[in-house]
Amino acid sequence: MSIQVYGFWRSIASFRVRVALRLKGLPFEEIPIDILVGEQFKPGYEAVNAERVVPTFIHDGHSVFQSLAIIEYLDDIQPEPRLMPEDAKERAYARSLALMTIADAHPLVVPRVRNHLAKTFGADAKAIEDWGKHWTTEGLATYERLLERRAPAPFALGTEPGLADICIAGQVVGAHFLKLEMNAFPAVAQLADRCFAMPAFATSHPFEQPGYKTATAHH
Repeated sequence: MSIQVYGFWRSIASFRVRVALRLKGLPFEEIPIDILVGEQFKPGYEAVNAERVVPTFIHDGHSVFQSLAIIEYLDDIQPEPRLMPEDAKERAYARSLALMTIADAHPLVVPRVRNHLAKTFGADAKAIEDWGKHWTTEGLATYERLLERRAPAPFALGTEPGLADICIAGQVVGAHFLKLEMNAFPAVAQLADRCFAMPAFATSHPFEQPGYKTATAHH
């Protein structure tokens, strides 16, 4: 099985896919696309992904994009360990938790939104940072309410981490970027700590990627 992932060290969606692959024990090659300098808009990459975003997942020459679709596909090609529950009600709950960040919180803070705020509305760096902090905090607060209603045991849907945990951990990565305090979100923070104690999560964190180390060395 040959797997390539076009991703970016800073991309939270790429983080989600890295974790899923590592939980499955599937080896992969990551090809960096620097979405901060606009490599995703170059003709070579547009031929790979017409949406011009990362990640793109290539399995034996077949291309899949969008992190949720990629993770569901991984469960189809390698069912164990499962990332999506077998039970229909539980699977819907896992998807709901996942989409809270994938569809609601995370899309509001991606580079194309930040660039649009700057170009169209003249938002300066502080305004853009405040925007990011607002929507990231909103996402954390929503997860905190959800985890209070159904406590992790010890992961969001039971004894093993899965789709929901990957997505909640990704929301916490966003908080790490913005240096947000997690004190107001103890249930989320504890779940994230359990996740990042696992190698699949820890080694997938943006700050552990070669690109981050290169970027920080230049500053």
